[in-house]
This record gives sequence, structure tokens and C-alpha cells, in this order.
Amino acid sequence: MLTHTLGFPRVGADRELKKALEAFWQGQGGEADLQRVARELRSRHWRLQADRGVDVVPVGDFSLYDHVLDTTAMLGAVPDRYGWRGDSVDLGTYFRMARGDGGMGSVGAMEMSKWFDTNYHYIVPELGPGQTFRLGSRTLLDQVDEARAAGVRARPVLLGPLTYLRLAKPTVEGFDPLEHAGAILPVYEQVLRELSRSVEWVQIDEPALVLDLSERETLLFRLMQERLARAAAPARILLATYFGGLGENVALACMPPIGALHVDLVRAPDQLESVLARLGADQSLSLGVIDGRNIWRVAADRVLAQIDRVVGKVGSERVMIAPSCSLLHVPVDLDRETGLDPEVRSWLAFAAQKCDELRLLADAAAGREGARSGLEANRAAWRSRRASPRVVDPRVRARVAALAGRKTARRSPHARRQAVQRLTLGLPALPTTTIGSFPQTAAVRAARARFRQQGTGGAAEYTEAMRGFIREAVARQHELGLDVLVHGEPERNDMVEYFAEQMAGFCVTGNGWVQSYGSRCVKPPIIFGDVSRPAPMTVEWIRYAQSLTDRPMKGMLTGPVTMLCWSFARDDQPDRETCLQIALAIRDEMSDLEQAGIRIIQVDEAALREGLPLRHAEWHDYLQWAVEAFRLATSDVRDETQIHTHMCYSEFNDIVEWIARMDADVISIEASRSKMDLLTAFQRFQYPNEIGPGVYDIHSPRVPSVAEISQLVRQTLQVIPADRVWINPDCGLKTRAWPEAVASLQNLVAAAKAVRAELDE
Repeated sequence: MLTHTLGFPRVGADRELKKALEAFWQGQGGEADLQRVARELRSRHWRLQADRGVDVVPVGDFSLYDHVLDTTAMLGAVPDRYGWRGDSVDLGTYFRMARGDGGMGSVGAMEMSKWFDTNYHYIVPELGPGQTFRLGSRTLLDQVDEARAAGVRARPVLLGPLTYLRLAKPTVEGFDPLEHAGAILPVYEQVLRELSRSVEWVQIDEPALVLDLSERETLLFRLMQERLARAAAPARILLATYFGGLGENVALACMPPIGALHVDLVRAPDQLESVLARLGADQSLSLGVIDGRNIWRVAADRVLAQIDRVVGKVGSERVMIAPSCSLLHVPVDLDRETGLDPEVRSWLAFAAQKCDELRLLADAAAGREGARSGLEANRAAWRSRRASPRVVDPRVRARVAALAGRKTARRSPHARRQAVQRLTLGLPALPTTTIGSFPQTAAVRAARARFRQQGTGGAAEYTEAMRGFIREAVARQHELGLDVLVHGEPERNDMVEYFAEQMAGFCVTGNGWVQSYGSRCVKPPIIFGDVSRPAPMTVEWIRYAQSLTDRPMKGMLTGPVTMLCWSFARDDQPDRETCLQIALAIRDEMSDLEQAGIRIIQVDEAALREGLPLRHAEWHDYLQWAVEAFRLATSDVRDETQIHTHMCYSEFNDIVEWIARMDADVISIEASRSKMDLLTAFQRFQYPNEIGPGVYDIHSPRVPSVAEISQLVRQTLQVIPADRVWINPDCGLKTRAWPEAVASLQNLVAAAKAVRAELDE
């Protein structure tokens, strides 16, 4: 019974990859330095997994930016605007696709979107008519050679062709990327033929199989898998599915050319029986029994019963044990969390500990004596978690129970609120604002670090330092001429972690870094108990910022769905219950901000679309409670208080009606990388409230020109009436430097003024 993983975190326990990437981009290190760090990380992670008892480790899961972008490079599917004509996709071209060119008016980056229902962002492939493909990168092949030289029992990982095509966007309206199924297969076949000379198995990731597939996609998958299996021979294919159940695609996943099938039994344990019923006599089954997306310890006794059931049916030699998906979505090593509460810490497992759990399960399933102590420790941790009084708060539960049947609507319809808000706020046409955060400079981070070290003794110094940064942010916004200001969020390390540190039921880590995209890493908080807000969290900072200006100052909060989705959530109660608890905490903060005289409050729900179930049949239930939670958090304010929300990098076409039901007065969305494609959804539905489509991409160092922004605003006005349009970037500016942020915002304000003048003509 082999143990294996589908993928491992890339950035390193100390974010070594992040630091190397940013040094390279800033010209402080060369390509050789970057590649050296990458090799060291790969080697270290292979050794870590093997040393902890993982029998087979993945190779090719490592990426310098994104594994979907790596596949684009492998296929030579580089968009023409990047001018690539070489034999191999060089690092400069690779990073231009991911980040765009620096400087004004240069080539923009490719679009980003969320990887299924995770908070990981991938670079969206662009496919159009007449496109040709050829092997453009040997990165995977080179890494396999590297692993073999290191003595690693390696299994190469490829993103499957169906999933790649499903993730792609057409460059021409009406074109279906599936048209290129036949064109990309020769490149896959070439890679598989080379791999087959040195490996026994190749892992092909097809998470698209947990989605609703069309008849055409089903047929194409069959044809593609048959060709891939022939090209890979004598190596066999491990087909990896995850993030949900196969449903009606189970027979498709068990088709004969496939040597082994991996299924996610954490997200979809009920699929096991149907998979066993269709598994071929010569096929192996990989059981995804350890949660690859969350940090709770495995329930070993329950999982062992599951494994025993499968072994009894197919035999241990045809069974593999693995995490449910790649461990990309969890931090590297719990052993580094020396500051974490010991009780909560005993309930957790990060990537390294999940490797230990794989070994424990395999040994226990085989009846090895050495597994006994590990099982007893696992049982003790679970008893501790179930019995801990810190998990359940009767007052919070009573408050949620009292919500049954309660109305969560604003006091007046939007049209009436809009009229009142216009009189109160006195804003011009096409008002300008930002999404919330300003650059987190070295000075800002150093001030926060000093306060962490000094504790309460350094509170006065810390407060004055933060006020200084707020004064600077307000002054810069005055100089720029922005209409609605923000305080810049210098006190916030992260839009979720900051609030989690101040709420009961949450805890935060010191080194629990997880990759979000490229070099961007976050530390998701952990929700271990019932959630409440012991005291105001933002009021004094926003009140101080408002005292510096007579222009409207936005209060900035993170919404309940985003707090839930961007944390490691509880697995012992429904997400709806946790989300409503968070919503009540945010509701309390909203009330305090309003009483402090703040007339605009933004409640970010960047994760609303991300949390959407992958199967359409499950959408309604999720959207109902997600929208309910947002309305619960935001509805108890006066008509003159303007509620904003922000969403980023998601496809909204299918849920725009539900976004309207949130009834935010203003929604800001990412739209610049997609060249305002998202606006078609709001046009078709005739979205009734106000909207701020992001007019420039903050995830790239590139500074957009006035002409470029003006054109995007004009495109918006063809879809949305001018009296309902706001002008803003597509996300917060914390990851940018002040010079590029100021230059971009100067052009944003200039573009807004230019288009206003056109409206007055």
C-alpha cells in the first residue's frame, strides 16, 4: 500500500521563493540566483516528504509562478503580443505573461482567475482560431532528470488537457477553446513519450472531472485519454481528480486506459461506492483521505475503516493513500509554530505533518505495531478538541438561533437610499476612490514588527507611528484629487488576519504562509471555535482618518464569506453557521463605525464567487446563505450610510442576480485584465445599483496611461449609465510601491476628469 502526495507547497517555510522572485524582478539577483533557490527548494521538499515516509513524491508540481502558466509555456501557447519567437519560452517572456511589462503604456499581463473554489490564482490561458502549438518548455522534463539524479522515486505531474482547455478563455468571441483539443495533444504526447523512458507512472491532473461536463467534453476526454495512455506506455497514468465528487463522470474516470484513479474522499466521501463498483480489475485506486485544503488532524479511526473497506474489496496492492489534493493550499510545517496556543496546536497538521499522517495510516492499515502510539496520540487530540470549552460559546449560538425568520433587508430600496446619499455626500459624477490599502512600505512593516516585539508597552509609539502613516496617505489622496478617501490600512497585515486577531474563535499563525499567486503569500487564520467580536476593531483608526479631511472617508471591513473562505474553517459544523457568527461580529463593527460618523463603509466580499460549489445543483443553497450573511452584516444602517463591497478575479456572469440581492449601494470589481468583459453580465442583467469596474490592474507593476484608463471608462459608460459609475483600481494597493501607485492614481484621476468633461459637453 503506497503513500504519495499530489503536490507540495512551493514557496518554502521561510518564503524563500517569494524573496528570490522579488529580488529577481527588482534587479537585485540574476536568473542563476533564482534558479539556485528553486533547485534547493525542490530538493528540500523531495527529501522532507521521503524522510517522513512518503513512498512516491510528485515532480513538476513546483512552479516559479503558476502551474497553469507552466502548461501554457510547455504548449508554446504564448499570446502574440509578447513577441515570443524562440525555441524555448525564456524567463523574461514567462514573467511578462504573468506580470506584464513595467512602465507606462507597455504590454499588460494575462488575466488571472481563481483555481476552482480555492484562493489560489492561476494565469488564464488565451486560445484563439488558427493558433499553433509546439513544445515551448522542457521544465517538467528537466525537473524529472533533476529528481532522478537526486535518487528520488518520482512521479511527474501534468495538468490534463481537458482541464487546461476548460480554464482557457477565447481571444475571439464565439470561439471554443475545445477546438484545440486535437492541436495540443501532440505536445502532450511528445512529453509523455520522453517521460516514459525513465518513470513508471505519470500523474495527470483533471479536476475538471468534478464539474458538470457537456457531451462534447465527455467525448473529447475519452479520445484524449486513449491517446495519452498510448503515448505514455509503458508508463501508466494516474488520473488525479479532486475538489469534489465525480458524480455522473465516474464511469468516464474509470475508463480502461487509466492505470490508477485518485479520488477526493474528504470533499466527497459518498463517491467511494460508485468508484469501487466501476474500477477495473487491473486498475489501482488512490484514496484522498487526508484533507489537502485544511489544517485539521486526520480522524484516523474513521479513515482506517474506510481504507479497510477498500482493501477488503480490491486488495492492498491496488490501494494508494494520499491527501485529497495537492498540499499547495496548506502551510509547510507546524513545528515552526512555537507561539501557537498548545491546545489548538495539538489539533492541527500542516503539509509536513500530513506526510507523517500518511505513513501512520499506511502502517496502521498494515497492522504494524509501531503505529499504536501514533493512533493513541491522534485519538487524544480528537478527544481534546471535542471536549474543549473554547470551541462552543452558548451566547454566540443563542444569538444565531434568534435570527430564525428575521428580515435582513435595508430600511429603504436602493433608489431612495441613492437620493439621500447623493445629498449627504455631495460627490461629482464618476466619483474616484481606491479599494482600501496603500503601499505597505518597509517603514510600515517595521513599525508593526516593533509593536509585536514590545507588546502593550509600545502602544503609544505604535499608535503615533500608524497615525503618521495615515496622515501621509490622506495627504497624498488630497494631492491626487480623489473624491472618496481611505485611511490606507497601515495597521493591517492582511485583510483577513487583521480581523481574525481581534475576534474570539480565531487564532493566527506566525509562519503559516500559503501561496495566493506568484510571490504573493497569505497566512490564513484558523477558526477553531464560535466567533464573536469582543471590542471595536477599526473605529479609532477610521475616526482619526476622518478627522484629517472634510472629504468622505471609507470605513474598511472584510465580509463574512471572505473571512470564512480565506481562513482554515472549522470542519465540525456547517459553513453557514460559522458564516452567520462572523456576520454578527461584522454587524457590530458596522454599527460602531456609523455611530462614529462614518458615512461610507466598504465590506469586501472578494471570495463570494470563490466559495460557489463546483456543481450547479448545489449553487442555490450556498448563495442563499452567503447573501444572507452579507445582508445580516450590512443591513442595520441608516439610508444615508453608503455600503460598498469589492469582489476580484471571478466570473460573475452566472450569479449576477445574487450579487444584486446583496443590495450593496456600490460594488467594485476586477475588470481591467479582462478588458471590461465582466461588464456584459451587468449589462445583460441590468444591474440596478452603482458599480466601479477596476480600470487598472494593481497586480502588475505597469502604470496605465490616461488614454488607456479613459477608454476603459468610456467602455463602461456604453454599458452602465454615468450616474451609477465609479472610477477605481481593481484591488488594494498594498503590494505596490508608492511611485507606481501615485503615477497610476494620477492618471486615474486625470482620466475621470477628462471623461466628466466629455459628459458635460
